[in-house]
Amino acid sequence: MPTALITGATAGIGAAFARRLASDGFDLVLLARNGDRLKETARDLHETYAIRTETLVADLATEEGLTAAEERCRDGVDLLVNNAGFGHGGTFLDVPLGNEIVMLRVHCEAVLRLTHAALPSMLERGRGAVLNVSSVSAFATRGTYGASKAWVVSFSQGVAQDIARRARGKVRVMALCPGFVRTEFHERAGMNVSKIPEFLWLDKDAVVDAALRDLRRGVQVSVPSPQYKAIVGLSRLIPRELVGRLSSGAGRTYD
Repeated sequence: MPTALITGATAGIGAAFARRLASDGFDLVLLARNGDRLKETARDLHETYAIRTETLVADLATEEGLTAAEERCRDGVDLLVNNAGFGHGGTFLDVPLGNEIVMLRVHCEAVLRLTHAALPSMLERGRGAVLNVSSVSAFATRGTYGASKAWVVSFSQGVAQDIARRARGKVRVMALCPGFVRTEFHERAGMNVSKIPEFLWLDKDAVVDAALRDLRRGVQVSVPSPQYKAIVGLSRLIPRELVGRLSSGAGRTYD
């Protein structure tokens, strides 16, 4: 059976990936910080889908956690889903500098290091994929969060091009850029999203379905749902300064 390693696997999009991949017959390596929740998730998936589950308790904001995750990736996985991430409960200068640096480590350094650890064995076997979860914020102006997600998109595209000749289409790298998804993410960040229009909300399972479909097609940047494809397309046609003014405040009120 193929094996998928998912970071941030116990909630939101990560949990949705875990359920879908388990139903598709993948054995799973589930990585998260909360050991109790991780064990419960692994047990439920094993009992429901009769697949093997492995847990890795690791904090990707720490060197110890990053090293443990790298070592597991080097052991070989068929699909790496770099999903771990979080939002801040405030805008720039309202957030402690240390928290901003932690965000860069989880959103950027962890993605870089785990991708670097996983790809060599995939290329050697001639199969595999890395799916890096970004955000439509990558195409807007959202402080450190948006900047880190823009990095994920650029990095994923660059790596996909770098390995293209060796991969021969059999090893793929893709950035996934969803918009507002109904998960715990916004509550954890203390964001008040009550004014976000209903049509902008996405279902996490639908996001995962679209992501895996695009990955199979060889898409390098996946923007799930017609409404967000239109928004991203429009953002490329209007002045960046205007995009910044429109996007910097959208959904960024804090309780």
